[in-house]
Amino acid sequence: MVSSDQRRRQLAREKFERQQQRRAENRRKARRRNTVIASTLAVVLAAGATAYATGALSGGDTKDSKAAPPADPCAKPAAGSVKKLSYKKEPALTIDKSASYTMKLRTTCGDITLGLDAAKAPRTVNSFNFLAGKGYFDHTKCHRLTTSGIYVLQCGDPTAQGSGTPGYKLPDENLKDPKLKGGVYPAGTVAMANAGPGTGGSQFFLVYQDSKLPPNYTPFGTIKGGQDVLKKIADAGEASGQGDGAPKATVVIDKATVTK
Repeated sequence: MVSSDQRRRQLAREKFERQQQRRAENRRKARRRNTVIASTLAVVLAAGATAYATGALSGGDTKDSKAAPPADPCAKPAAGSVKKLSYKKEPALTIDKSASYTMKLRTTCGDITLGLDAAKAPRTVNSFNFLAGKGYFDHTKCHRLTTSGIYVLQCGDPTAQGSGTPGYKLPDENLKDPKLKGGVYPAGTVAMANAGPGTGGSQFFLVYQDSKLPPNYTPFGTIKGGQDVLKKIADAGEASGQGDGAPKATVVIDKATVTK
């Protein structure tokens, strides 16, 4: 028969053994946890070292470079200021409607060359020839970029607010141009901006991608060179994030010239 002292010693021994088992199990769990932590830390450190090496070789942190918005791809504007010019009436028609005219826009983002259609839009081309000769477009900012629905860069406003005019209004021309098929202004079109029929002034837009528009805007030329410049401007994005507003790129026409 087991005495009371023996029973107490047995219970104490069993309790001790249970405690030892729990402690041993806790030690095993701790070792597993530490092993996992050490392995994870090694992976993180290795990844960090790789990222650091990659960033150093590429000239910057890879993650930050991907997250950062595109930088302004254009240079600083040339010295000078916009001329405050206004005219009471449309200039007299002096261009040769049978000749070819070229408008060159020397911008902060690169040169853009436009072929002007004097035969189909003589009064519009005549006006641009006149205004460019007066330095009207020099140092003006291309104030509007659309990147959704229609795809155009709008320029020619000395106020850069969308309200500038040369003081006179031009009639609409060439609205039945066969190039405007299906209500689309094809990429490469140069056309007049307006506030309604017969209200053209100095503002124009360059279509860098086919754009669905009603035939209400005088097409008076085509983009002959500088499509890469327009792509660079478009790729930099539009500032408001709404797809229609000021371009993020600083697009300034340093000098505009028209030659025959």
